[in-house]
Amino acid sequence: MLTSLALIFIVGLAMGAICRQLKLPRIIGMLITGIVLGPYVLNLLDSSILGISADLRKMALIIILLKAGLSLDLNDLKKAGRPAILLSFVPASCEIIGYVLLAPVILKISHIEAAVMGAVLAAVSPAVVVPRMVNLMGKKYGTKKAIPQMIMAGASCDDIFVIVLFTTFLSVAQGGKANVMDFISIPVSIVLGILLGAVVGYGLYMFFETSYAHKHCVRNSTKVIIVLGFSFLLVAVEDWLKGTVAVSGLLAVVSMACVIKMKSTAFVSKRLSEKFGKLWIAAEVILFVLVGAAIDIRYTLSAGIAAVFMILLALLFRSVGVLICTAKTNLCLKERLFCVIAYLPKATVQAAIGSVPLASGLACGKIVLSVAVLGIIITAPLGALGIDSTYKRFLEKENI
Repeated sequence: MLTSLALIFIVGLAMGAICRQLKLPRIIGMLITGIVLGPYVLNLLDSSILGISADLRKMALIIILLKAGLSLDLNDLKKAGRPAILLSFVPASCEIIGYVLLAPVILKISHIEAAVMGAVLAAVSPAVVVPRMVNLMGKKYGTKKAIPQMIMAGASCDDIFVIVLFTTFLSVAQGGKANVMDFISIPVSIVLGILLGAVVGYGLYMFFETSYAHKHCVRNSTKVIIVLGFSFLLVAVEDWLKGTVAVSGLLAVVSMACVIKMKSTAFVSKRLSEKFGKLWIAAEVILFVLVGAAIDIRYTLSAGIAAVFMILLALLFRSVGVLICTAKTNLCLKERLFCVIAYLPKATVQAAIGSVPLASGLACGKIVLSVAVLGIIITAPLGALGIDSTYKRFLEKENI
């Protein structure tokens, strides 16, 4: 395992640095590292690492969501309002509709199989989007109109919506029936996640304040460990309550961090944000290298040009959805186009559920996995590169 970790960090950082020199996003180098080191190419990563890959990826995602929550200004988020809510489900719905309409013609699958494929591909990747939006918030690009905050909020909820749809469509494809309660669980999951995180965040704030009042000041480094521990518990609660009540653990993490930021002094919240930013340096490498390792490159060969064509057409449907969400807002055309670009990348959800239809014995399993792999390879670099190369031209920098 130690050798695998060494390879992940050293090769991942080296490839990231090479990509940066080539004016490409670091994520591309990290994804390539994972693909090459992973079990489907050189097979240099220990099976014990791969066995806990999903947990490690989730831990890395939690760290950047904490950083995001500690960087969010709720007053700015209120500015986003309606578009942020619409972005959590409209673009994904449009993309799924694109697959349902076109995949039966292009890929020769049934409409319900196309719905399963669409649900796998429809989720935007918070792992790609959130770090970039946090970076833009730090640089004050687009913050005057709360554009990074709006995109980050929408991307965080988008995955919940898509995964519920995926579960429903998969059940129907296996001969089951769609359950209305599954759809009701979407808003319930969001609301309960926010409430749970807010309660825990306020509890932690009170604990830190009480300790300080009794002259037992908790160091910021210790606060980071405590906050991280409770974040892991919040995500675990989602699994504990699965099948009983729907709770979004990841949204709870963001909500907890937001409350800590609101109640704490500006100095403390800034220090915590900086410390999680440093943790993200290591977490980013682990996240994207392991996402790359989950990609079975062999399936891209069987997908063919038709799959690439399908992905690109579906992205057009998705782009229309984003434009609908940002219609009748104070965003100019350039800013709306930036939102379209920011909603392109796919990675984490596709790597996590892309193989489920195949494992479930569906006839469309192999083609769904092939399209999911291609979707990651095409859209993750495309979205990351698009965000990194356009934000200075498309977004207004706020003067402080």
